[in-house]
Amino acid sequence: MNKTTSGFEDAGFDAVEHARKSAESLAVVRRMEDALASGSNDMRAHFHDDFRWIGNYGCGTKHGVDAFRRAWQLPFRAAFSERDYRTERFMADGEWVSCFGHIDATHSGVFMGIEATGKRIKIPYIDFWLIRDGKIADNWVSVDFALVLAQLGKDVFAGEGWEAFDSNEKTPPSPSVN
Repeated sequence: MNKTTSGFEDAGFDAVEHARKSAESLAVVRRMEDALASGSNDMRAHFHDDFRWIGNYGCGTKHGVDAFRRAWQLPFRAAFSERDYRTERFMADGEWVSCFGHIDATHSGVFMGIEATGKRIKIPYIDFWLIRDGKIADNWVSVDFALVLAQLGKDVFAGEGWEAFDSNEKTPPSPSVN
């Protein structure tokens, strides 16, 4: 490796092409996010034909756009109205895009068995998308349903959440051998 190269060039890495691909992938996700935020009912323009939505426990896994709409998008809209999407940061790396943020929303319908409370709540999320052929092929999602439920009056940890360690309400256990 000489002083004018980073070593990536020798391995076939094209930084300009990678930056272009990253920007292209980010644009795909931003168009989809804008469509969701505006209440679009036609997500096919954004998702690949064999799209998969893979959520954390409680969210489920959806195979295909119809399943995503039927078992995530519509139930979410039924439970939460006046949604304000607040993505705090996007990151793009080639065909991969990720973000974290939250949705401010009003609990206006049944959510996990809890009748509408009318409360304004915060719904934190993290997303990872794989872009293929200019559309979202896979979407790995983590939504903090434990926090959502806590805001609606249901502590899924029954007072045993480790936040009690942070506030010194409880003493964290230590292993007998470090």
